[in-house]
Amino acid sequence: MDPITSHRQSPPALADQLVNLPDNLPDNLIVFDGICVLCSGFARFVARHDRTVGYRFVDAHSEIGQALYRLHGLDPQKMETNIVIRHGRAYTKMASFTATMRSLGWPWKALMILDLLPRGFADWTYDRIARNRYRFGRRACPLPSAALRERLLG
Repeated sequence: MDPITSHRQSPPALADQLVNLPDNLPDNLIVFDGICVLCSGFARFVARHDRTVGYRFVDAHSEIGQALYRLHGLDPQKMETNIVIRHGRAYTKMASFTATMRSLGWPWKALMILDLLPRGFADWTYDRIARNRYRFGRRACPLPSAALRERLLG
């Protein structure tokens, strides 16, 4: 499971993106598409089952979420992946899902078996789901749960 490496921006562009980020970003953070039923459902699930990590959450549509997408060389308009930042290390696509499941402990940790899939195939599968995510449900998601609301940034 590698951090984002193939989409990094050059240092000058990267420095320009840091202006929109607060100085005190948590080390364990999930950036998700708040209008996607799958993505917001994932965030609610993690908020409900996270007993030890203390993930904080950022809607990808917020100023902080947009800045984090740009910081990691991702298009903030497409929002094709959640970004999971764990101990300051960023994960995208299938690696974002498995890193999160691993951190939640058992039985969710068993889903890290997906890390055994070839990275290309795993990311291809993730991309197919991400590109069709609005077809899986409504675009207007219910209000965040109380557990999620307490952990939202921005």
